[in-house]
Amino acid sequence: MKKLVIIGGGIAGLTAGIFAQKNGFESIILEKHHTLGGECTGWDRQGYHIDGCIHWLVGTKEETPIRTLWETVGALDDIEIYEPKSFMAVEYEDVTVHFYRDLEKLKKSWLKISPEDKNMIEDFCKDIKKLHTFSVPVGKPFDMMNIFEKFKYMFSMKNVGPIMNKYNKISVQDFAQKFKHPALRTAISSFLPEGDYSAVSVIFPLGTFTGGQSSIPMGGSKALAMRMADRYLSLGGKVETSSEVVGIDIEEKTVKEIKCKNGNYYEADYFIAATDANVLYEHLLDGKYPDQQFQKRYDNTKDYPLASNIYIGIGYKGSMDNITRTLKFPVESIDIKQNEKPIEYLQMTHYAYEPNFAPEGHTVITFAINQFEPELDWWEELINDKETYNKEKTRIGMSVIKAMETRFPYMQGKLKLLDVASPQTYAKYCNAYRGAFMGFWPTLQGKELRHNGYIKDLNNIFLSGQWLQPPGGLPTSLVTGKDTIMRLCKKERREFIAV
Repeated sequence: MKKLVIIGGGIAGLTAGIFAQKNGFESIILEKHHTLGGECTGWDRQGYHIDGCIHWLVGTKEETPIRTLWETVGALDDIEIYEPKSFMAVEYEDVTVHFYRDLEKLKKSWLKISPEDKNMIEDFCKDIKKLHTFSVPVGKPFDMMNIFEKFKYMFSMKNVGPIMNKYNKISVQDFAQKFKHPALRTAISSFLPEGDYSAVSVIFPLGTFTGGQSSIPMGGSKALAMRMADRYLSLGGKVETSSEVVGIDIEEKTVKEIKCKNGNYYEADYFIAATDANVLYEHLLDGKYPDQQFQKRYDNTKDYPLASNIYIGIGYKGSMDNITRTLKFPVESIDIKQNEKPIEYLQMTHYAYEPNFAPEGHTVITFAINQFEPELDWWEELINDKETYNKEKTRIGMSVIKAMETRFPYMQGKLKLLDVASPQTYAKYCNAYRGAFMGFWPTLQGKELRHNGYIKDLNNIFLSGQWLQPPGGLPTSLVTGKDTIMRLCKKERREFIAV
């Protein structure tokens, strides 16, 4: 039985481990943190549970290939799915713009706000509806397809491809300006800050949401990861937590063993780096096996930006059943020193639908404040002064509470700060390059990265995870984790077992 060591116990690593066990490999997962799941996680603070990942999960629609794949790895098997009626609501003066799940309801509500935008609204909704036919491909990776399979795949994208190309050629801000009403312009432009960020970042999530393909698994992110961990262990897999890999021993294009920070060494026939791509290339491989596709993106942050966030958890003594799950509202009191421009809107998400996330009669609330460059540079410098770093996180958290009390006066005295995570939190616990929680952000000039996971000049180590193909995130981690084992099975001349 061939031995396999998987570096990283996030969604990609767990998926690879599950399919490794199903396909006759003897595998072990080495995880830096004391908890499996990687960035698909959550944590407890002062009697509350802060969900740190899933805002919506692509692949929750029943009887779709990706839902079957999620069920195969134990993530969504017999799990209740919560389907919020609104993706998000954005306030502008006395108008609230809703991004409803019901596309017809969305269209009617927008037409009521702005009859003069009738043509744009109808065209936008038609484009969103065309994405309802999209299904995340979970079969063979493209590099393993024969000519007939490639043709079939291309044909399946005939409705989706033109829409994606259309919105890839216009920025979020320019697309927003096509609408006449300032409330609609504000709502659309709020998806991303000013810059060359592609409008695909707007239409793709709305397409999956209104098409019923993305919703929220009850129990949250950490529970989902733990179900996958249980599935892996039930198949005979092994796990070593608090085992950060810090070195790789290579002889004649073959990885012989890896070394962990705790002093343990591991030998295997194959190794999978289900981890951050930069960590693999620059740290574990010491920059000796560079990859041109990744390097050109690291060197060009304008066309290939990375995104992280400040993530704030707040406890509220009260109910929020009458407030949409995710709400963006304007603020004047948020001062974040590293931001080049003032924070004009806050994005609030509450978890009233999860009764176990807070004490009875209370609700847990999170805020995500996007951070790009130069904010990421600022956090990297600030972390060197731990006292100042912690004070700044607390100050930001209290500023958010002040903004909430301004917007919701009845909440005064009922809010408490639970926790503040920064981009450096993701870097510390998850080895996320610059704290990035997704892959390279889509821009007008940037080209999509589609990587097969092979490492040039090395024959028994593979990269897996969200960095291999756009847009990153959990579905990409799931699919690439499975794909890596498919490639290993091909290398071993054995049939891949998918179920």
